[in-house]
Amino acid sequence: MTASTRLGFEVLGQDAHCHARRGRLLTRHGPVETPVFMPVGTQATVKAVTPAQLHELGAEILLANTYHLYLRPGTEVIAALGGLHRMMGWDRAILTDSGGFQVFSLREIAKIEEHGVTFASHLDGSRHLLTPEKSIEIQEVLGSDVVMAFDHCPPAGASQADLRAAMERTERWARRCIDARGRDDYQLFGIVQGGVDLALRRASLAGLTALPFDGYALGGLSVGETREATWATIAAIAPELPRDKARYLMGVGTPEDLLVSVGHGVDMFDCVLPTRNARNGRLLTATGDINIRNHQYRLDDRPIEEGCGCYTCRNFSRGYLRHLSKADEILASTLASLHNLHLLIDLMRAARRALDEGNFTAFRDDALARRGIRP
Repeated sequence: MTASTRLGFEVLGQDAHCHARRGRLLTRHGPVETPVFMPVGTQATVKAVTPAQLHELGAEILLANTYHLYLRPGTEVIAALGGLHRMMGWDRAILTDSGGFQVFSLREIAKIEEHGVTFASHLDGSRHLLTPEKSIEIQEVLGSDVVMAFDHCPPAGASQADLRAAMERTERWARRCIDARGRDDYQLFGIVQGGVDLALRRASLAGLTALPFDGYALGGLSVGETREATWATIAAIAPELPRDKARYLMGVGTPEDLLVSVGHGVDMFDCVLPTRNARNGRLLTATGDINIRNHQYRLDDRPIEEGCGCYTCRNFSRGYLRHLSKADEILASTLASLHNLHLLIDLMRAARRALDEGNFTAFRDDALARRGIRP
């Protein structure tokens, strides 16, 4: 990082009719215009898509995962290969998840204690201990631009007592993450927990905003609760996150999720949905999702979506994509992923443009209506 590089977050504009705002996240690998969707490259790659293609899509920041990269190829390998950016050939910003969500998803083979989490590797069964200090150490070796604090993510349906325990542990771990910080060339985000209990969410928020974090995330959503409960939690808590810091909603990624959440003041999103769905033949469109493997598309010479500017829609038909998907050709995953990623990245680009022009609310309501959602 050069002496002139400035880190932080700028609010560039605020919508007059809702909490949506136009912003810019400043990182040592360049600015990130917000609101923004971050493609997920869990293991230092966005599946089936090259960095050059991500550049063409307009991606300014990717997400990678601490847990997975720690296990394979390991921090020693990544350091020897020049850090995460150089290893994966990506010259723009990278955010790394702390591993807290993997602790949640692998809780059947993990033991959560105050000092950290002992777990069995999903690769070979080997035993490991992940602590707040270890998570920060790994992410610093990776060279992340945005580092996430290690948190305790409870499942949907957890009892009030378990939600509170996870929320309080997340705050204690957050303090340890701050103490473990060894560099100042990245931004460190805290993660607000509490399930869909608004009192616990506000207690978590109060504790974390008393700490010197550079940004704040809403975690523990999209883990099995209803969409209505998710949206109600976002509506209540997102506007209460610090105005001068970036606001990040973790793991939520349908077009309607993004549009609704931007309206409540969220700046950053990530989700595996566009690429995972693509690999299974499910394609996003402005008017709803389609399963390209269905027989009805066998002779369909139209693009996935008329007027879409992505490489796939400019060059290929639904019929061809169905053929590739039914034949399990690798190209099917690439073309479908390019389209799905383009839709979400471009949706956020259009949201930024609407915010700049002062008509976000009308833009959002129209886009939601086309997806069959009543604003």
